[in-house]
Amino acid sequence: MTIGFIVPLVAPALAGVRFGGFRLPFYFGAQGAILIYVVLIAIYIVLMQRADRRLQRAFDADRDAAADLKADASPSLPMQGRTPTRVAVTRRGY
Repeated sequence: MTIGFIVPLVAPALAGVRFGGFRLPFYFGAQGAILIYVVLIAIYIVLMQRADRRLQRAFDADRDAAADLKADASPSLPMQGRTPTRVAVTRRGY
C-alpha cells in the first residue's frame, strides 16, 4: 500500500519534531501505519453508511411507487363483464 511507502519517506523530514520525549519518526514506525489504517476504516464506514441510506431511500421510493400503481390498477367500481383497459402512469408522467 502507499502508506508503507509514504510514511518512511516523510519521516526523515520530521525528525526534528519531538513528541513525548521521542522523535516523531519513532511514532510513525511504531504506530503510524496502524493509526492510518484505523482512520481509513472509519472513513470507509462513514461512506458506506451514507451509501446505504441513499440506497434505502431509493428502495423505499420504488416500493411506494409500486404500491401507488397497484392501488391505481385496482378498479373501484365493478366492471360488469368488461376487462379493464387502464394505462399505468408513473410519477414522471411517461
